[in-house]
Amino acid sequence: MSDEFAPIPMHGARLVWITPNCEQLIGKIARVSNPKNEDNPNVEKLIKYLIKHKHWSPFQMGNMCVEIKTTRAIAPQILRHRSFTFQEHSLRYAIPTDTFATVLPDLRRQDTKNRQNSIDDLPSETVEYYKQRIDDYFREGVALYESLLHSDVAKECARSVLPLNTVTRLYMSGTIRSWLHYIDLRGDNGTQREHMKIARSVGEILDTQLPTISRAMWG
Repeated sequence: MSDEFAPIPMHGARLVWITPNCEQLIGKIARVSNPKNEDNPNVEKLIKYLIKHKHWSPFQMGNMCVEIKTTRAIAPQILRHRSFTFQEHSLRYAIPTDTFATVLPDLRRQDTKNRQNSIDDLPSETVEYYKQRIDDYFREGVALYESLLHSDVAKECARSVLPLNTVTRLYMSGTIRSWLHYIDLRGDNGTQREHMKIARSVGEILDTQLPTISRAMWG
């Protein structure tokens, strides 16, 4: 079941729907060659076996859809996962999510040894200085966007001036197999911190909805 009234934190996710009795369904389908035992509700050992030996096909028979709140800077990273289907808030037809909301980015130092990593040790005065400048810059961009709309410029044209850290939301749907691999990949180091928060938020949903699968996958 979805929790449509629960607020979504920035770079977080909320369940929309999931295949009913998903773990039992996966167990049933995995036993297709053993029809006498197909409806056995005890699936914990079977699921552990499937994951240990990388028999992923039964996990394609269940699906889950989540709603994600993030920024337009992070959304393209998510959309690269082509085994999923997506529906994102479109700035061609509507104003940005949360009425022109922008999010000041966390400012971290570039790791000189690992280009995929950033380090949270910039001097506080540097962070405060640039956050103020970024805030001014974002406000100017949003004001320009609003001015363009008031002059009847089409939304699909006006959106070009909005900051990348404009808030957006999207629906992301995929098989349980795809979700397991997504969480495993994006929930660990090597992923941008904001995207990692999203993957871990989805992991918490999976842990609540499919505890047997979650335990078998990550212990």
